[in-house]
Amino acid sequence: MKTNSASNNMPEKEPSRRGGSWLCLGGGAVTTPAPFGVMGIVNLTPDSFYDGGTHDSADLGLAHAVRLHAEGADILDLGAESSRPGARALTPEQELLRLMPVLRELRREIPDAALSVDTYHAATAAAVLEEGAQIINDISACTFDPGLLDVLVQYRPGYVLMHSQGRPDVMQDAPRYDDVRSEVMAFFERGLRRLTAAGLPEEHIVLDPGIGFGKTLRHNLELLSHAEDWLAFGRPVLMGLSMKSLFGHLLGLATHERGDATQVATALLWEKGLFWHRVHDVAATRRTLTLAAALRDPGLACGA
Repeated sequence: MKTNSASNNMPEKEPSRRGGSWLCLGGGAVTTPAPFGVMGIVNLTPDSFYDGGTHDSADLGLAHAVRLHAEGADILDLGAESSRPGARALTPEQELLRLMPVLRELRREIPDAALSVDTYHAATAAAVLEEGAQIINDISACTFDPGLLDVLVQYRPGYVLMHSQGRPDVMQDAPRYDDVRSEVMAFFERGLRRLTAAGLPEEHIVLDPGIGFGKTLRHNLELLSHAEDWLAFGRPVLMGLSMKSLFGHLLGLATHERGDATQVATALLWEKGLFWHRVHDVAATRRTLTLAAALRDPGLACGA
């Protein structure tokens, strides 16, 4: 990923596979050389649903992050607290013990890497932004720790506004909606209004519908089958679908068997206009999206 100086022009209010304008800490624009963006997941946790415990030391986490960057991750998303259903919450102090060694070494080894931190804690967000992270990926929309809103306004990082119904420990306890599509749309409208009114410019915000966060299989499929809904806000969308349980519920796949399903869904959602994709397998996702883009526009592959 590269960051360019911020433009005075407002983003166009139209659906766009170009990703629109996404500004991060310092006012630089998040850009990619491809017609898609890939955010690589760096889990520094012992209990994440897919690879928990695999990269839960500073050395292993750093090596994994460096590998994902080499595979073409436009953004590295570091997470120290699992958000899987039933996950145990951490304090900011516990979170920072896992995050800081990896974050500091990444700033030293790959100084041009774009770094996101997956947190809802205000204290954690402030600390990592001071240390060089540029994006905050928040599952709570500033509701778990209201102080996070003040941090966002002060630092103006890139921000992921995600929909969730309930905290991770209870979010899958019989989630209910009258109309999941309209309720998620209303959530985004309220969230954007609240953030911009507080002082975080809209250009710093991307949207994440929170697939699997307080939603049944039917809710998830209803949202995904109408994914173009969210483009109406004129903001880029970040899709976090990698290896998730909906593939298990729908296709009977164990967690380690969901790679192919993830790639198919990723290609289909890119075709609907979703630019950013948060994934575990960066190399496979870049191949998938390069092929999808070439089939849509051969000039992208042939240099025309």
